Amino acid sequence: MHKEHCYIGLGSNQGDSDALLNSAIEAINELDETRVLKPSSFYASSPMGPQDQPDFVNAVVLVETSLAPLTLLHALQDIENQHGRVRQGERWGPRTLDLDILIFGNQELQSEELTIPHYGMGDREFVLVPLFEIAPGMVMPDGQPLAAWVSRCNLDGLRRLRTSIQQ
Repeated sequence: MHKEHCYIGLGSNQGDSDALLNSAIEAINELDETRVLKPSSFYASSPMGPQDQPDFVNAVVLVETSLAPLTLLHALQDIENQHGRVRQGERWGPRTLDLDILIFGNQELQSEELTIPHYGMGDREFVLVPLFEIAPGMVMPDGQPLAAWVSRCNLDGLRRLRTSIQQ
C-alpha cells in the first residue's frame, strides 16, 4: 500500500495543553496505517482571533500514512472530539484541541471539508516555525523554500516551550 508523508498542525489553549498535545500525538500514532515519524517542539503563541483567551500551545508532526486525506481528516476529527473539542460558532475561539492537515505528500485538494495544502499556513508563525524545525529543507507548494516563508513571519508572539514526549 502506498504511503504518503503528511504534516499535521496541533494546537490547544484549554485545559492542560501540553498533556492534550502529547495525548493527541500518541492517538495519531495509533491510527490504522499511520505512524508519527517526527514531532516538533511545543511553542506558545498569541491567539489569532479574539485576544480574551489564553495563549495557544502549538506543534507540528510528520506522519507517514496510507490513509486517504479525507479518511485521515475524519480520524483527526474523532481524536479532537475524544479530547473534548466542542465546535462552537466562534471562529478562532478557544479549543481543547485543533488538528489540521497542513501538507499531504504532493497532493492538492479543495473540497468543502478539506483544503490541501492548508489555506492559512503562510500567515501562521505557529505553524511555519515548528514545520521548519522538523523539515528545514522543505520546498513549499509555491516553489519557495520554507525558510523564505518563515523569514516573512512576525515572530514576536512565539516562544519555544519544550520538546514533546515523543522526541
